[in-house]
Amino acid sequence: MRRREFITLLGSATAAWPLAVRAQAERVRRIGALMFLAADDPESKIYIAAFLQQLQELGWSVGHNVQIDYRSTAGNADLIRKYAEELIARAPDVILTAGGSHVGPLEQATRTVPIVFVQVADAVGGGFVNSLARPGGNATGFTNFEYDFSGKWLELLKQIAPLMTRAAVLRDPANPSGAGQFGAIQAVAQSFGVEAIPVNMRDAGEIERGVNDFAQKPNGGLIVTPSSLALVNRELIVKLAAQLRLPAIYPFRFFVSGGGLISYGPDVVDQYRHAAGYVDRILKGEKPADLPVQQSTKVALVINSKTAKALGLDVPPSLLARADDVIE
Repeated sequence: MRRREFITLLGSATAAWPLAVRAQAERVRRIGALMFLAADDPESKIYIAAFLQQLQELGWSVGHNVQIDYRSTAGNADLIRKYAEELIARAPDVILTAGGSHVGPLEQATRTVPIVFVQVADAVGGGFVNSLARPGGNATGFTNFEYDFSGKWLELLKQIAPLMTRAAVLRDPANPSGAGQFGAIQAVAQSFGVEAIPVNMRDAGEIERGVNDFAQKPNGGLIVTPSSLALVNRELIVKLAAQLRLPAIYPFRFFVSGGGLISYGPDVVDQYRHAAGYVDRILKGEKPADLPVQQSTKVALVINSKTAKALGLDVPPSLLARADDVIE
């Protein structure tokens, strides 16, 4: 090759390099989102807004350099499997999901696509990761409950409803952490003079029948454990507790904002913000196997004093003093 031709070719290649680099930088990445709440659910909007805001602060903009494929399951097991396969078929760079009932089907559908989860109670016990420090597979994320939360729910409910001698534990039997949560409640129930009774929920009809049957005897209370079915049916559960005059404790604040009595649990919005950080790191080349599963550090106690009055309960001043928020 002549010297002049070589210089011309080199110059053309050099001029093309910035274009190639720019094209690679502007490649649209794809995020799959397998969630249990519908996209138009008010709580879902809050969570996704927090996730997107944090993504944007990290340099990712929907429609510009990232695209999100969203699927909502409403806790339906058949839809979870169907949508998990649909999302995997779209070849996402990473998947965001919520709840233990979603992580298992996703891991069955793929062992290569990275998964970032939130709102999972027991990632190790559920078999989703090898350990919290070194997940080891294609999934990592954020846990929201340790099992000692379960005993705390019973303790708080007994404080606000001291006459309670029976506690219905509303749980999803398909939730991997459900057995552990009920076991933790059972372990402390006797010390509080309370009998813990499991009430399964697979759909709205079973919730209504189970809670109504439980309420036929006096001095009852209700502990609602976290699951996608509990969140999807939260209005029904709060309504039943009010109608049947059952003091109830919930895992998340929005139950209490919607009329529930008391909640004790983590800041879910904070988890979604942190999840955006993990998604960003994975899109930039890090592996979920090397990103430790993190536990919630923000926990809130919320009391609805109006609901307490409607149930004829006097909230102890010591409990009011500990509350992070009191809804009048």
